[in-house]
Amino acid sequence: MVISMTLQHAPCNAMDDLDEVARFYDRCSDLMRELLCELARDPDVPRPFPAIEDALGWPHRRIASVLGGVGRIRRLQFAGRRPYRFQDTRQSASGRWEMWMDATQARALHAARRAEAIMSVRSDG
Repeated sequence: MVISMTLQHAPCNAMDDLDEVARFYDRCSDLMRELLCELARDPDVPRPFPAIEDALGWPHRRIASVLGGVGRIRRLQFAGRRPYRFQDTRQSASGRWEMWMDATQARALHAARRAEAIMSVRSDG
């Protein structure tokens, strides 16, 4: 499902450059990486925060904390851009904040994870 740009919260802040997504993944916390991997598992499907948290086995409201923690990196290193998308309570089907990663962002994340795995094998070998 592709979401219209008009139905997103601040679509101009969503990353669309593959290298930028990879750099973000490289610089973020382990919890943020977990969240990004979960979003990439099912691209182009907006989900309310509690559904994502349940899929990760996280307590509810953890996403808000994780996003708050990565806020400084987003602002200082990425001009506020993010490798995921939002719908706010007025735009979403659930009436709650929803987030997702689009297919391009998910491909970039998978590529970054593969590169990280290769580098890890090389440094262990």
